[in-house]
Parts: sequence; C-alpha cells; structure tokens
Amino acid sequence: MQHQVQIETAYNAQLGRYDYQPCFKFIKPVLSAPDLTIGNLEVTLAGPPFTGYPIFSSPDELLSTLKDSGFDVLVTANNHALDRGRKGLERTIDRLDSANIIHTGTFKDTLDWLNNYPLIVEAKGFRISLLNYTYGANGLKVRPPNKLNLIDTVQVKRDLQKAKDQHTDLILVFMHWGNQYENSANREQRQLAEFCFRNGARIVIGSHPHVLQSIEWRKDKDQVVAYSLGNFVANQPERYRGIGAMLHIDLEKSTNDDGTSSVKVNDVAYSLSWVYRTQPDGNFFILPVDQFEHDSEFVTNPASRERLKLLVDDTKKLFERENKHVRKKSFVK
Repeated sequence: MQHQVQIETAYNAQLGRYDYQPCFKFIKPVLSAPDLTIGNLEVTLAGPPFTGYPIFSSPDELLSTLKDSGFDVLVTANNHALDRGRKGLERTIDRLDSANIIHTGTFKDTLDWLNNYPLIVEAKGFRISLLNYTYGANGLKVRPPNKLNLIDTVQVKRDLQKAKDQHTDLILVFMHWGNQYENSANREQRQLAEFCFRNGARIVIGSHPHVLQSIEWRKDKDQVVAYSLGNFVANQPERYRGIGAMLHIDLEKSTNDDGTSSVKVNDVAYSLSWVYRTQPDGNFFILPVDQFEHDSEFVTNPASRERLKLLVDDTKKLFERENKHVRKKSFVK
C-alpha cells in the first residue's frame, strides 16, 4: 500500500520523479531470491492526482520498483481495486501489462476473464493455477464490462473445477478477507479456507486484516493456509500493524515411471519484514527483521528499536500459539 505520506516522501525533487528504490533496497535480495515471488497490489495505478487513503492511486514508479525488486506476479482483487472506478481498474491493468508483470483478480471484460482465469503461472518446470478474490470493494460496484472477482462460493467452486481441469501441478488461492486489525482468523475465513481445500486448492493465502494471523502447514493433507500476512509496506506504525510476514514455500516435483508427476510441499517457512521510517519526516524502508533486529547503525532511533522489539515479541507469541509446522527462515549469513 501507499499512503499519502509515503507518496510524498518517495518524490525526489532532484530527479524530478518518484523514486521507490531506497524503500525496497534492503528487501530486494529476499524478494528476488525465489523462483517465483507473488504479492498483493492494494493500490490502483490510475495516474495523477496521486492519493493515499481512502482512494488509492500510486505513481507508476512504484510498479517499476516492484518488478525490479523481484515480484513476478501481482494479485489485484482487493477492497481498493475500484478506488478510481473503471479508469483506475483499466489503467492498472494496462500498466501491469506494459511492465510485463503477470496479474489476476481484475479484468477489463468478461472475455478477458474467460480466456485468462484461472491464471496459469509457470516457473522452473512447475505449472500453478492461481485464483484471487475479495470480499468486496468498500461498497463500490464494478462497472460493466469490467470484472472484479468477488468471494461467491458458487462461483469459486466453478473456478476451482476449471482449475482442476487445467491439470496443473497445484492450485493456489489468494483471498482478501477477514476483519481488520484482528490477530485471529474469524469463522468465515476458516470456513472459506476449508471450502477451497475441499474443492481442490492446496495453498490458501489471505490479506486484508493488516496484522499477522496464523500460518498452518497441514502435513498430513499437504495443505498450507496463511490467514493474513500483515503489512508488507504501508504507513500504519501502530502496534501489530507495523510488521509483516513473507511466506516461503518450497515445492518438490517427482516424475513417476509412467511419465506422470506429482508435487508436494517440501518446506514452509516465514520471514518478517518491518516498515521503518528514519525520522518523523524521513524516508520509508522495508527491512528484513532478522538482519536489522539488533542493528543500531542504520536504526539509530532507540524508540524505533524498542518498537521493533515489541513487534517481534508480539509475533513470536502469536506464532508460537497458533502456527503449525511453520519454521522461521533466516537470511543472516
């Protein structure tokens, strides 16, 4: 996300343009390391005027930095997808296409949706069916011929059957769901996750609460669910909201004697990211927590270090209580 102060801070007067490279420079090695990196784009790229909450429209430079930082796929079905109406939805799609970033969740028309959904993503010999839905769009209605994927279990079931008919290696569903700022998944989230699993999904990843919720690797069923990964980048420094988790899933593919193949989840881990602002009017940086948790050279403000310690302690308590079979991944050499 890009709140107003983030947009203003990203403007470089010397260059005469917006520059997000500093914000992403420390997290770039983490994002670019995997064979496939997927994120939730919770803003529109509708052009100026650039605005934050509640009607988001971010500079195009954000998108180029996301690509440069390692994002391969972005999902766009969330409650801010219609913030700038039809123009915003369509321009966002155009910008994603021009940047050669694969995307799904919003569509210009029904034909686009029919031809390209569920999205098939290919990487390193794996083929994944990717689906994406949102609970709504802050009361805004999509204008024909545009299409926004809404959570409708009848339609989701049809889409999951279509995904099974694609005969890919795995079905992955991104859900924009849940209650904001609640650290526990609600009943609807849990029911929807089970619904997806019953109908063929292997991985379900959630967003929208803006705080961390539990991650489960169900080894006996070879299923993974992350109910909420918190905030990756946003101007929400409040307790619980200033930290996010990146989910690292390792897949293993085996080929049988008859030529068929099977894919299993080989490992599930998380690593934490923290949105750090150098000073009240300073730059924003996304920092890998394991590399900066005890840093005093870059994170010079003692109050910021204390705030980070509190966020890490909160996360440790939450994940020790609710996570299942998910380890912490470190990038410290």
